[in-house]
Amino acid sequence: MKWMHGLVMTLAAGTLIAFAADQAKTPVVPPMSKRPKLWSLQPLLRPAPPANTPNPIDAFVQSIYKSKGVQPLGMADQPTLLRRVYLDLIGIPPTPAEQDAYLNDKSPDAYEKLIDRLLASEQHGVRYGRHWLDVLRYADVEELMYAAPGIHYWRDWLINAVNSDVPYDQFVRAQLTGYRSTERTTVQAVGVRSPVERRPDDIFASGFLARGSVNRDSKDLGELQIAAVETVSTAFMGMTVGCAKCHDHMFDPIRQKDFYAMKALFDPLVLKKQILATPAELVLYGKQLEEFNKKKTAIEAPLNALTAPYRAGLYANRVAMLPADVQLVIRKDEKLRTAAEKKIADDYFPVLRIDNDKIEEALSEADKLTYKDLRAKLTEATGPTFRAMVKPLPAFWAVEVDHALEREKSYILTSGDPMRPEKNNPVEPGWPFFTGQPDLKEGRVEAFSDWLTAKVNPLFARVAVNRLWQWHLGEGLQKSPSDFGVLGGRPANLPLIDWLASEFIARNYSMKAMHKLIMTSEVYRLASSGDKEITKKNLVIDSANRFLWSFRLQRLEAEPIWDSILTAAGDLDTTLGGPSFDIESRAPRRATAAPAPTGKTNRRGAYIVRGFSPSREVVPNFLQSFDVDDGRAPCPQRTQTVTAPQGLFMMNSPEIEKATTMFAERLKKESDGELGTAVDLGYRIALSRPPSAGEKDQALSYVNSDPSRLKNLAWLIFNLDEFIYVP
Repeated sequence: MKWMHGLVMTLAAGTLIAFAADQAKTPVVPPMSKRPKLWSLQPLLRPAPPANTPNPIDAFVQSIYKSKGVQPLGMADQPTLLRRVYLDLIGIPPTPAEQDAYLNDKSPDAYEKLIDRLLASEQHGVRYGRHWLDVLRYADVEELMYAAPGIHYWRDWLINAVNSDVPYDQFVRAQLTGYRSTERTTVQAVGVRSPVERRPDDIFASGFLARGSVNRDSKDLGELQIAAVETVSTAFMGMTVGCAKCHDHMFDPIRQKDFYAMKALFDPLVLKKQILATPAELVLYGKQLEEFNKKKTAIEAPLNALTAPYRAGLYANRVAMLPADVQLVIRKDEKLRTAAEKKIADDYFPVLRIDNDKIEEALSEADKLTYKDLRAKLTEATGPTFRAMVKPLPAFWAVEVDHALEREKSYILTSGDPMRPEKNNPVEPGWPFFTGQPDLKEGRVEAFSDWLTAKVNPLFARVAVNRLWQWHLGEGLQKSPSDFGVLGGRPANLPLIDWLASEFIARNYSMKAMHKLIMTSEVYRLASSGDKEITKKNLVIDSANRFLWSFRLQRLEAEPIWDSILTAAGDLDTTLGGPSFDIESRAPRRATAAPAPTGKTNRRGAYIVRGFSPSREVVPNFLQSFDVDDGRAPCPQRTQTVTAPQGLFMMNSPEIEKATTMFAERLKKESDGELGTAVDLGYRIALSRPPSAGEKDQALSYVNSDPSRLKNLAWLIFNLDEFIYVP
């Protein structure tokens, strides 16, 4: 046995050595008081531009050029810039007529007028609304997500808010509280203070919070509240507060207590179903439902009478198998049960439920025949034909404050489990980076939203303008758009991000004003490629292009790729709003799933269904191939992979097959059969430029005077890298 003892000791020693080595690798976590001050939490001071330029953005960028020794490439040519602006602002390429109108406009403000026109387009909201929906983790479907049937109303509200240029602070407050203003009460002429009436359409903004609940009784499971903390903190604060769910943050000054104090802000929120119907529709629905229930009851009565004794016997047997203390609770009158006893009864309900198949097994042979006959009649009476007469009324799940829950205490949760609160660790509502006692008299979330959107909050505007910059130029000035903490690093041009944030506030949080400001800068209009010697020198100094010496080549996201394909085919439906559509056939949907597809699959890509279910694929293969997330977590920045499924979609998918046929027919029709004109038109429609002389010669040689080969040419154009990339 000595050899075994020696082996055990050797193994134990090896384990201890390995453990010690791992411990040595583990970074030392400094106490909160010793952690470095975050640049993002420092007061926002407006820096003066280093030089006098038409657009101050360029002064800050040129200062970096000078200090780092890089040289910018030249400006992009006008056709390239035109396509860039269209795909950036509305996600749809310019038509040949729009190209001609811009390129022939020689007025000095032609470019500014172009931006103004596209910002005024209702398609702008679809494009930039989709950006925000990624950050706010929009999904049409998630297993047991109660808000799913009407969640598209939140999406449509957000798109409309972008189109209406709702100031960013109001945009955020409405989604947190339902109020755009910080003034939520008013004094009437008689001296009585009463709540300010909310805008009726802002009820849909609360879909942002309702989306987080995957169980109606959210106060017990806490999904809504935890999702709110994690999404709000990353989206609007640029801080990973969610990392403090189980322990103090490893790097940032955020304690576990801060996470649960922030969760306490949302603890009183519960779901509220809003029926979206006129009084006449409600009356009609009531009559139809009454007729349906009468017919159903007439058949159920004899069925229930037949099965009652069998059901009672099965139920009694199951109760008898339970522990004695549980039996006492189950046999107690439901109205007399305490809250704890009600919880026990609810927990055992699935065990005691008697399903129809169990009843049928217990029936006598004679009763089985009667049972089957009655079940068949019930199925017929309540089948699809009759149920079609009683269509459910459209509904939307909003949130409201449960004042009884408001009086309950909140606690730190052991390992994040809502069922295991640390009763010795209560927390008061609050949030990180706030000192003092918050004034909660107007509401918990209201107090937080006032602090969050205040002009003196250094995080709010910085995080927002960084996102806008990222969406225009491919990468934020702060590279990690949702992490302004220690691991996120520092911006390559901190004075520029602070000037942009100050300007955003000065312009009353107008997102459209900031879009125009960024897009009229020289840095936005730079070419993505140019002089090889300059490029070589710059790459040695700045291989990642952090100093913005060229425009960052960007692959289009899935949605504008979809829109560009349908645009070329002449088949894009740009109608706004309504339920999402599915481009693939699916298994039957659950009751809590999103509404069934509308049948139209030629709408904009922003309306393609997305989400998650453990029992089926929800996100279509096309979206997955082009890096679309399913909405379970915030997506601050889309990944840009290059994969075989992307190529296979562009080469072999039914969608491309249909689009190439329609594109070719369009070219034939609009060129009157003249193949040279058809080639020119194909390039201008798909790539927003005419073909070069060499490209045209090759295309005509390929078509070989055969109009039927235009379909193959259309396929080739779709499969050019240029079609899915923005230089």
